[in-house]
Amino acid sequence: MDQNASIIENAITGSLNIIEQEREREIISRRFGLNGQKETLEQIGELLNITRERVRQLEKAILVRLRIGADEGHIAELAAAEKLMIRNLTELGRVARTPDLGERIFGHEPSSIEKAQLVFIGSISKNLTEISENDNYYSALGIATYGDAKSITTRVDEIVKLIKKHGEPMTIDQLDAELDYEHPDIIRAVASVSKQLATLNGLWGLTKWPTVNPRNIRDKIFVVLENHKEPMHFSDIAKAISASNFRRKNVTTQAIHNELIKDKRFILIGRGIYALDTWGYAKGTVAEIITQILEKAGGPLSREEIVKQVLHSRKVKETTVLLNLQNKELFDKVGKDEYQLAKK
Repeated sequence: MDQNASIIENAITGSLNIIEQEREREIISRRFGLNGQKETLEQIGELLNITRERVRQLEKAILVRLRIGADEGHIAELAAAEKLMIRNLTELGRVARTPDLGERIFGHEPSSIEKAQLVFIGSISKNLTEISENDNYYSALGIATYGDAKSITTRVDEIVKLIKKHGEPMTIDQLDAELDYEHPDIIRAVASVSKQLATLNGLWGLTKWPTVNPRNIRDKIFVVLENHKEPMHFSDIAKAISASNFRRKNVTTQAIHNELIKDKRFILIGRGIYALDTWGYAKGTVAEIITQILEKAGGPLSREEIVKQVLHSRKVKETTVLLNLQNKELFDKVGKDEYQLAKK
């Protein structure tokens, strides 16, 4: 067994050994999932033939005794585990989601039992803070001198509030400029505890914002184009998604093309080339765009000006624009090189 894993395992064994009754050891093991899956009060009550409320009372009383035992030094093995966890938490920013701390300590993605072990130690140690998972926060552990669960979650909420007020994703440096933290890494660590926040490509935002938490192919296309800041061919968009940090990035080029066609945010501006609608590119055929330009002008425009305006909104060759201007049903040539809408 790895040295760090042995330190954690010894702390668990030492802690359970000070619990005299086998039934009480089983309650704690099952409630935290130390031997496998975490169980509910009802499940344990049915197994031990006692009420749900009685299980809750026993669990609370056992944890009080464990915390007193830990505080008074009756769990000799606990000190090494605390030192190991605090050292790694310090490097992670004083607080960390339980899986992130577990990966750092065990050197691999932690199993459910390994995560349960860390949570259990955090629950009985006076030197650690344990944040329980709920709708707003991930399971996390922190250094007690940094704050208790309430003060840490208050900091989390402060970051969420700031990003909401900003209205768009922010970098850690931007957050650091607005907040009073000792180091930007601590902001990153605290923000990671929130289920309301997501991060992508160095930006932090609300989980409902596709720029930081793309949930489907269309959102991923949007993020790629937004980051690229220039029109792209659909095949290049597919390549960019495959090379990205997205969770699921195995998509076909055809699937990308299909989604580009369906979503109004994406404008076809050339042969297979797409842009975002917010960039000012026009949708429609070249002839339709020329018509819109002349209608807006309210009179004749030079050939050069028409070409310039079309190329500003569409990725096409200049000759394509000139060929469309030859459509006498739509456009009349006036003077040497000026055009207007055909009179009907």
